[in-house]
Amino acid sequence: MINWSLALEINADLGECPRWHAGENRLYWVDIQACVLHRLDPATGRDEVRQFDAPVGCFAFVSGGGLLLGMKDGFALLREWAGEPRPFGDQFLADEPDLRLNDGRTDPAGRFWAGSVNMAKSAHDATLYRLDHDGSISTIEGGMLTCNGAAFDGTGKRFYHTDTPTHALRCYDVDADAGVLRNRRIVHQFPVGRGRPDGGSVDAEGCYWSALFDGGRVVRLSPAGEIVDTVDLPVSRPTMIAFGGEDLRTAYVTTARTGLSEETLAREPLAGSVFRFDVQVPGLPEHPFVVSGDN
Repeated sequence: MINWSLALEINADLGECPRWHAGENRLYWVDIQACVLHRLDPATGRDEVRQFDAPVGCFAFVSGGGLLLGMKDGFALLREWAGEPRPFGDQFLADEPDLRLNDGRTDPAGRFWAGSVNMAKSAHDATLYRLDHDGSISTIEGGMLTCNGAAFDGTGKRFYHTDTPTHALRCYDVDADAGVLRNRRIVHQFPVGRGRPDGGSVDAEGCYWSALFDGGRVVRLSPAGEIVDTVDLPVSRPTMIAFGGEDLRTAYVTTARTGLSEETLAREPLAGSVFRFDVQVPGLPEHPFVVSGDN
């Protein structure tokens, strides 16, 4: 049995996208609905906050320093913590009021793969995109409501993501040279009513960890799609898992309070907090996004 502990007790509305910065020994994460980026020092408990005018759905560290932000209308570069985000590439969602960027991951080649979400659930028009080094954006796959759970395995040859409302975890073979996905298949179909697959990460053995929103737990799936570990949490809405610490053997899980009734919140006083637990198999380091012209 794996036991959890608190990394940070906080009432985040929609905590998401934990990412470990190895050079800083800090856990970055976002509260999407509050338009806030957090930088947590787990050793001291100090949590720095950066406020924005628009939501940050996902982000990546940049090889030349700073962050790539996936925001409401498109991508932006934040070169310094206290700086201002500068649009990077076409702001392709600016005229789409129901859509924003939601979840993403950098591949070993330094490209960022990010999915959108239809916040109003008004159409199946959420899409997975690939952002290249020069800011050009390619459409990879559409027809979704909530594109989520993006993660590459350690070889960079397998990619996972989910359209969360379908309860299905998808896997693809990656043509790294062409930057395309092939051979889509469902590796696990989660049952309705026991939690929906939200954010995820792959560990060093190629197992995919998924946070089950409204399921109160995270699960570890083998490459074949079998659930091999389960970690129960004291909150119903875990949103994403990532790995940190010097040996990448500390799992961090963000959670949400959004949409919960007052009665549920009374039963879940830790909803919105960041949790952690130890794992035997380490996670994978985050690949930095590479901007054309950066050294």
